[in-house]
Amino acid sequence: MRIPLPEDDDPRRSEGRPSTPDPAALLAWYDRSARRLPWRTPPGAAERPDPYRVWLSEVMLQQTTVEAVRGYFAAFTARWPRVEDLAAAEDAAVMAEWAGLGYYARARNLLACARVVAGAGGRFPEDEAGLARLPGVGPYTAAAVAAIAFDRPATVVDGNVERVMARLFAVETPLPAAKAELRALAATLTPAARPGDYAQAVMDLGATICTPRKPACALCPWSAPCRARARGLVAELPRRAEKAPKPLRRGAVYVGLREDGAILVETRAAAGLLGGMLGLPGGAWTGNGEAAAPPFAAGWRELSAEVRHTFTHFHLALRVSVARVPRTAAPAADWRPWTPELERAMPTVMRKALRLARKDLLPTGPLPR
Repeated sequence: MRIPLPEDDDPRRSEGRPSTPDPAALLAWYDRSARRLPWRTPPGAAERPDPYRVWLSEVMLQQTTVEAVRGYFAAFTARWPRVEDLAAAEDAAVMAEWAGLGYYARARNLLACARVVAGAGGRFPEDEAGLARLPGVGPYTAAAVAAIAFDRPATVVDGNVERVMARLFAVETPLPAAKAELRALAATLTPAARPGDYAQAVMDLGATICTPRKPACALCPWSAPCRARARGLVAELPRRAEKAPKPLRRGAVYVGLREDGAILVETRAAAGLLGGMLGLPGGAWTGNGEAAAPPFAAGWRELSAEVRHTFTHFHLALRVSVARVPRTAAPAADWRPWTPELERAMPTVMRKALRLARKDLLPTGPLPR
């Protein structure tokens, strides 16, 4: 269905109107300028993309930058090169490998999805509807995998594509209210030929040319049909509704250092924020600042500095208490050697707390062995 544009009913604007965006022009640009990414098959290559690598990369790239994902993608595919390998992995191993990438529900859904696909013979569904039935696969990921891995004419819309469409069609409705309109406009351009390359081309255009600040309009293959450029609105679009301030939650964590160099850790409950991740003992994060009780009696001492971290929907302030304890303390608790590998297995907010505690408990010298 054609989406009417604001000036379509105004004959006075017919002269000098920007031309219609041509997907072929974008694909020609993509053939010359496609980013070389480890999960991507270059344009013109004879082999089809591996659906497992496409799916894995798309899950990792949600709310995360390409540069942040590169190392994680390499580590995952080296350790678990096939979806069957990932499906057979232990939950704790996958959560530890994911640590630091954020949005940890993605890792839990990743495992659940891998196990469903492995149970179906290791083959991903090839269409959006089938992909959307997999655990943790939403409309964006279903469209991306269908288009990129199976060359289905699916409309893939991420933040980069929204920005390109808002400028290309001069959509002044603020985000997020404009999302449906931008998706409908994007659908009018999705071609039947090479839809996978086209989907990646639009995302590349937004990531490298039609950037949020200082877009390189002179290099854009769609500069001629861009209505925002014609109207001098590029710097203003896409518009965004004012965000409500994020609330502040407070909590506490306890860093116990045993005389043999082990620290006290816990595996968080599977459900909820940071579910299934390795962390430090502490209570719930609330808005009233009520501190959780320590895990056991010891000479706990609260540090003067606190840890600050921001999640999607709130800011967090964590008080950190430390104690040196004898080997006989809490023998049934989970004590593990304090090593760089242990820190890497924890989410970022816990790493921050550990580093703060380390400065107090271990002011000089290497980590205890």
